[in-house]
Amino acid sequence: MATREAAVIGALVERARAAQAVAERHDQAGADRLVAAAAWAIMEPARNLELATLAVRDTGLGNVRDKVLKNHRKTLGLLRDLAHARTVGVIAEDRALGITEIARPVGVVGAITPSTNPGATPANMIINAMKGRNAIILAPSPKGYSTAERLLAFVHDEFDRIGAPRDLVQLLPAPVDKAHTHELLRQVDLVIATGSQSNIRAAYSSGKPAFGVGAGNVAAIVVAGADVEAAAERIVRSKTFDNATSCSSENSVIIEEAVYAPMMAALAAQGAILLDAGERARLQEALFPGGHLAAALTAKSAGSIADAAGIARAHDARVLMVDETGVGPAHPFSGEKLSPVLAVYRVADFEAAARQVAAIYAYQGAGHSVGLHASGERADALALQLGLTLPVARVIVNQAHCIATGGSFDNGLPFSLSMGCGTWGGNGFSENLHYRHFLNITRIARPIAPRTATADELLGQYLSETRRSGAAFDIEPRL
Repeated sequence: MATREAAVIGALVERARAAQAVAERHDQAGADRLVAAAAWAIMEPARNLELATLAVRDTGLGNVRDKVLKNHRKTLGLLRDLAHARTVGVIAEDRALGITEIARPVGVVGAITPSTNPGATPANMIINAMKGRNAIILAPSPKGYSTAERLLAFVHDEFDRIGAPRDLVQLLPAPVDKAHTHELLRQVDLVIATGSQSNIRAAYSSGKPAFGVGAGNVAAIVVAGADVEAAAERIVRSKTFDNATSCSSENSVIIEEAVYAPMMAALAAQGAILLDAGERARLQEALFPGGHLAAALTAKSAGSIADAAGIARAHDARVLMVDETGVGPAHPFSGEKLSPVLAVYRVADFEAAARQVAAIYAYQGAGHSVGLHASGERADALALQLGLTLPVARVIVNQAHCIATGGSFDNGLPFSLSMGCGTWGGNGFSENLHYRHFLNITRIARPIAPRTATADELLGQYLSETRRSGAAFDIEPRL
């Protein structure tokens, strides 16, 4: 017997499939018109401000100014990425290989979105889905529901202007619960999940193709020779943006001994305060009661957190810093804090810094990204070394990490609020989520001139070494 949840979700999916059948007949210009309508729904300044205000009021996370900037910048950057992308019909041809690629929709997308970005993340999902001529059904966090609901109304207003079906973008009915969310994941064609790791596990266990993201716990390394003033400004700007709601905000900074004193002075000049042992203990008690991150202090300003911990001298701080040496549950500052609180590790050299980051990521944050602040040719060499050895999908060099990781106008990463962390982070992809993840690609394969090869050509060196060892063998198949 069908459950009530199955019937409710089934009705949504049925309407989504009917709307998607209309969108699938669009040409590229029609798909791009859907994208523009969905983007303007959140970028129009009055709507943007309303959504940001609503998000902070109802989630208690972040601040209005930064959410306005995030809503605008992330959407504008995504539009830039999509401006010349082909997602309808033939999108690529390789005459030499005889391959033609054709873009096709995935169908109906189910998207789980977090309370940390209740406007920007759903908008990003909607726009990517529209670029591929899909339908999408949102499953927002309970705290973020009001923002998603208002965004949906704005999207529908824009769809009405262009005569697009409203049911291309839908929302689970309130109150959102696990039963309806899990049923949504079971019935759609593709699952996209951003948020808590419990949501990611639900996505991967839904039985449907799924893209989920890994946990954040970013560490940044500062080495000798780095421009410490620039590094401090970038780190503090990143750490304070939207009160550190981003999974890409730095949670630890690992500083080489040779540059420790000037780097700490530079951080202090940016408004970061290093707590003494007594203050650190009070902060830990307030921020991690019972060993768990306090929801009431998540994504609050450093001053608010300092007040809650009874640290009067840090009332005007932009970032609270604590000395740390250990890693793991007994050292909660070594994990993700979702607040303007930064753990500081002092190490002898770069090799020790890399080992420290590896230890941190063995505890939490594997697969996400690492920051590096260095200068000149050394920056390139060290970045390559980190990329070759650490379990990270991104190495961010000399940038404000939370701004750069999800794509920026001054780096080449795609604009996104969902970062794949590869198998290190329990994900099936290791790049920023982008429009091609919302497409099926059909390939036409034509006959071409044979590209044959012999075993000697391809295995020559290996076979030569094997023969020298005295082994005897044939290389032709036995029929």
